[in-house]
Amino acid sequence: MPNPTNAAVTIVQGDITEQDVDAVVNAANSSLLGGGGVDGAIHRKGGPDILAECRELRGSRYAEGLPTGQAVATTAGRMPARWVIHTVGPVWSKSEDRSELLASCYRESLGVARELGARTVAFPAISTGVYGWPLDDGARIAVATVREEAEGFDEVRFVLFDERSHGTFAAEL
Repeated sequence: MPNPTNAAVTIVQGDITEQDVDAVVNAANSSLLGGGGVDGAIHRKGGPDILAECRELRGSRYAEGLPTGQAVATTAGRMPARWVIHTVGPVWSKSEDRSELLASCYRESLGVARELGARTVAFPAISTGVYGWPLDDGARIAVATVREEAEGFDEVRFVLFDERSHGTFAAEL
């Protein structure tokens, strides 16, 4: 399927915390206070400024946590990016179709990036780690949603940590 926008949709294997883009997307947990996987790596690399802003968000708008499928931005701290866009992916369920929530993570993150004036955005494979989303289905939803929503960006990049994820996203793209 061709990309209907002028945005380049690209895939790289690497470390999302090292990406020189305007915004990186964090596969966060609802607390916004750090965790494992991508979330932990972003908090470690970005440093205390990210956590401080997340605590402010918890104290004001998101006292109950950031809802699944929504997105919010903070500084990127010591990372090369300017901003981190935090989004909470859904946990995979065999009994309930949560695909729209996963698509919403990508859509809402790009909406926040657009509001910030970001021209380049890097995404991880949201929900495909400890949240158990099947990688092939996660890649299908991610690529389709980004292709639909990437208008106005110079580049939307998927940054995959391992060969299997990179290969799966590359095949989907």
